[in-house]
Amino acid sequence: MKDKKKLPIGEEFFSNIRTKGFYYVDKTYFISELLRTRGSINLFTRPRRFGKSLNLDMLKAFFEIGTDAALFEGLEIAKERELCKQHMGKYPVIFISLKDIEGEDFQTAYETLCTVISEEAARLDFLLESSRLTPYDKTKFQRLVENQLEKPSELHNSLKMLTRLLRKHYGTSVIILIDEYDVPLDKAYQNGYYPQMINLIRSLFSQALKTNENLEFAVITGCLQIARESIFTGLNNFKIRTVSDIRFAEYFGFTDDEVTDLLNYYGLGEKFEQFKEWYDGYRFGNTHIYCPWDVLNQCDKFRESINAPMESHWENSSSNHIIKDILEHSTVTTKAEIETLISGEWVEKPLISGLTYSDFNSTEPQNRQTYLWSLLFATGYLTDAAEPAGKIHKLIIPNREILEIYEDRVRAWFEAKTLSNTEHWQKFCTAVKEGDGKTIQSLFNLFMSDSISIRDTYINKRMKENFYHGMLLGLIKAEGSWIVKSNAESGIGYTDIMIMIPSEKIGCIMEVKYAENGAFDSVCSQAMKQIQDESYETVLKQEGMQTIHKFGIACYKKNCKVTHCKTTAKSV
Repeated sequence: MKDKKKLPIGEEFFSNIRTKGFYYVDKTYFISELLRTRGSINLFTRPRRFGKSLNLDMLKAFFEIGTDAALFEGLEIAKERELCKQHMGKYPVIFISLKDIEGEDFQTAYETLCTVISEEAARLDFLLESSRLTPYDKTKFQRLVENQLEKPSELHNSLKMLTRLLRKHYGTSVIILIDEYDVPLDKAYQNGYYPQMINLIRSLFSQALKTNENLEFAVITGCLQIARESIFTGLNNFKIRTVSDIRFAEYFGFTDDEVTDLLNYYGLGEKFEQFKEWYDGYRFGNTHIYCPWDVLNQCDKFRESINAPMESHWENSSSNHIIKDILEHSTVTTKAEIETLISGEWVEKPLISGLTYSDFNSTEPQNRQTYLWSLLFATGYLTDAAEPAGKIHKLIIPNREILEIYEDRVRAWFEAKTLSNTEHWQKFCTAVKEGDGKTIQSLFNLFMSDSISIRDTYINKRMKENFYHGMLLGLIKAEGSWIVKSNAESGIGYTDIMIMIPSEKIGCIMEVKYAENGAFDSVCSQAMKQIQDESYETVLKQEGMQTIHKFGIACYKKNCKVTHCKTTAKSV
């Protein structure tokens, strides 16, 4: 596989992909679709890591004056010769990304935005030599290039000024591309200066995009559709393309056919079903979509080792505070709905397409829940299970990777809530150490009664066991003086949870199973038999544990049963 193209992991520059030997999933027909159906202002909202930045850079490479036509040879757009003749390399382009506009305070974020726009101006520094610009034009432009703006109004006017100067130089109207426009607003909301940032972005956009005679059109990308009255006030011919829209659905993310082609190219065709389970499941319009970030990263893992485990990649590049937020503000009804989702079923919810971050501070519980569900949908933590009926959506967790994010957050929330009751948790740990199965059963049932459980649905049995295993493991690991191992090799198999308390020479083995249809007794017997047949005690004996407690734990919904037996030094 040494002669294969490189995987474009994290590569956001179209020209690099096309000239430096990277594999490219052809999305260039997006250009044709855009030109046929565009408005003056075009907003595309998609979750993080779905190719928004690369698509914008592709637009820049296609439209900008001086482009290299060879970049598009052999691609879909090259088949439309008349379109390419009319539009390729015909426009001045301004391209800014707002993904790094952040700071703990407004002034820091403001200065970062000034730098970003200054750097784009510096890329266009040929304007300083233009015979069509006046000395006054060049003086103002020079200040922008040198990031020497004297007052906020100059920043507010900066993009509009660039369009005016480019139009003056070329005699051609300008295309503006703005990537991740909502990131500064998210950061501002988290750090407490949202009103200042919303005013800044509104002023910048209003001047550049509203009634600007120098503008050909603009394309903006982001994760959320911020309410029109907050950012896009008064814009004409403004088209919004969200994940629910049929048009453009296939241009952000990978389709089944694209994933199949990629895997076959790298000799990984037999892995297709695993990729589908883990990374497919998003419904954009009527198209089923994979997260490209996951597909590329996991493909790379398999190129290193064909036996590599499936991993969660998107999770590490996104904030999961949203799920934590909805759990911490959940009602009894919401908990039941989270259980439904984790179990692979759907919930029906009215969603709001145009949000403002200030909405999340609503003191009305019902409104806050609506905003949070809408946010989970827009950011990729939920997707449509079917075509929405107006504002009513049937929501479902898209795939295995996102399911694990929910389960991890639920377990963390469960652990924090349970450990806050110090008395009960300490009794639980004492019961584990002393082999008191009845107390373990009683307390674990108590803990689960106020938590979220797995419903008895089609999710496979192993995944259900992993859910309860994780909850139990979190409680035990919190006892920092114990040695706790999960899925540790012992004897001739792998025990679910192994505990060693060296100071008291006590060891514990826990085998956790899911009791389908509430068959607690038989499942506990199976667990104890597995401990015995697989000789799970072996490692504990070798480590000098003189008392070994063996627990068979059967879980079903919010209930469990625990059986116990003990091995002492005399019988070892």
